[in-house]
Amino acid sequence: MILKGSQIVIQTLIEQGVTDVFGYPGGQVINIYDALYEYKDKINHILTAHEQGAAHAADGYSRSTGKVGVCIATSGPGATNLVTGIATAMLDSIPMVAITGNVPCSLIGKDSFQEIDITGVTMPITKHNYFVHNIEDLADTIREAFRVAKSGRPGPVLVDIPKDVQVASYEYEPQPVVEKTPLPLVKENLIDKAVAMIAEAKKPYLYVGGGAAGIDLGEEILAFAKKIDAVIGCSFMGLSSVPQDDRFLGMQGMHGHYASSMAQNEADLILAVGVRFSDRATGNVAKFAKKSKIIQLDPDSAEINKNVRVDLGLVGDVADSFKRIAQKCCASEKPEWLLRVNALKKEEESFADQIAAATTAPLTPKRVFDIINENKLPATITATDVGQHQMWAAQYSTFDRPRRMVSSGGLGTMGFGLGAAIGSYVATKDPVVLITGDGSFGMNLNELATAVTYKIPVVIVLMNNGVLGMVRQWQTLFFGQRYSQTILSRKTDFVALAKAFGAEGYLAETEVEFKKAFTEAVKSNKPTVIDVRIDKDELVLPMLPPGGAIDDMITMIQK
Repeated sequence: MILKGSQIVIQTLIEQGVTDVFGYPGGQVINIYDALYEYKDKINHILTAHEQGAAHAADGYSRSTGKVGVCIATSGPGATNLVTGIATAMLDSIPMVAITGNVPCSLIGKDSFQEIDITGVTMPITKHNYFVHNIEDLADTIREAFRVAKSGRPGPVLVDIPKDVQVASYEYEPQPVVEKTPLPLVKENLIDKAVAMIAEAKKPYLYVGGGAAGIDLGEEILAFAKKIDAVIGCSFMGLSSVPQDDRFLGMQGMHGHYASSMAQNEADLILAVGVRFSDRATGNVAKFAKKSKIIQLDPDSAEINKNVRVDLGLVGDVADSFKRIAQKCCASEKPEWLLRVNALKKEEESFADQIAAATTAPLTPKRVFDIINENKLPATITATDVGQHQMWAAQYSTFDRPRRMVSSGGLGTMGFGLGAAIGSYVATKDPVVLITGDGSFGMNLNELATAVTYKIPVVIVLMNNGVLGMVRQWQTLFFGQRYSQTILSRKTDFVALAKAFGAEGYLAETEVEFKKAFTEAVKSNKPTVIDVRIDKDELVLPMLPPGGAIDDMITMIQK
């Protein structure tokens, strides 16, 4: 059938299984939005308050489901407003397709109104991007964008479509949903080498990252840990990938759990599954895991030996490699290793008790998360912004199902959370709690209008300490308490602000007040902001100093 280019765009999205898109209209995508109106019974569009919110929503949609998220923006500032969201997806390997409009081909390069070379701008922060010169290439280009986004190591792809391509007409023929390009399978001799290394290990540690979370390997990882008497730790991006269990020690690294980081340091073998050994995870690379042999499973050959030298790199289909290793390994018991790990866990509990005893605040971050964990529904998704509250969420949140943690890891994008929470709810219809801070929330709080308009019942736990907490923490520890521009001194009434947007709002200064507000918010099924007052001097501990090693870990601050 003969369709206009704008109709081909929407038909191809529908053909590829897309049911929801996020975006903001403008002059150079008005034809695409006209087609969205035509096909509104087949594809749902969420109008965000800002294009950055649309990109983060598409990202959250993908993180919570594994599907390819889609966002749409017009040319010029509409396209550039997507950049932070695209970069966020790129650094965390999130499959996303961003569609932008542009001026007609005849005006490209002439500084036309709202013209921008968005493919040039986004080249370093996309897996690939496309400028569609001819309508005959339009449908296949969009299909290729989906294939690239979800194949191999996933990531964002941008498709820029000039106005004249949108208004031209061409034959459209539906095609099947594109499949991922198959990853290579690791050779059997390398699998056997990994099995032999694991058999020799007396202190095995399974290190799980976002690559494992993205392929839902959690149950297999836990079963394998039990089989060989290993313990499990994760990177920040690996959170919620493995079911809660005594063997799961939690996040390691700069703000990781003491027991998890120490066990990794003492292990004699680390099996790294879909993790890239980022600087926040390793600290001083020269001193990282010096007692251990390392096996790294990853789909991207560029990640092998990039940050940490490994003893064996297995590049290819991670799920296949892991399952073959697990099947070939013999069951074994390592009681001395488990006793040592249990001792580390007791040390961690002791540090936590000391920190709790040292505070006189009526409401602490740990108690906030205790109350959330006790009262949230099992399917609840935890979205976060970036800062101290994010690290507290990583340390204290419990997860019973995969894909329940939605947060910006690699780029560390303040303002990510609310858009991502909206996208997660649209994708799953599961309850969503957003953990944010007064600094992060101020960056994209306009998306509260989106949550209210679309009746998205996100519970926003705003941990309000009146400062930019994480930067201030560094100023406290490493800059002689010189608090340059981290004391906000803002007069914002977040309860009144929430109500002005049409949401519910509560103030909580004590445990009793927070528990009452949170339980009421969960029951109300409405967008709700809870302004939670915490002490500005609360620190995220433990902490590895920047460039520090495990021996430099800070576990307690004497006041």
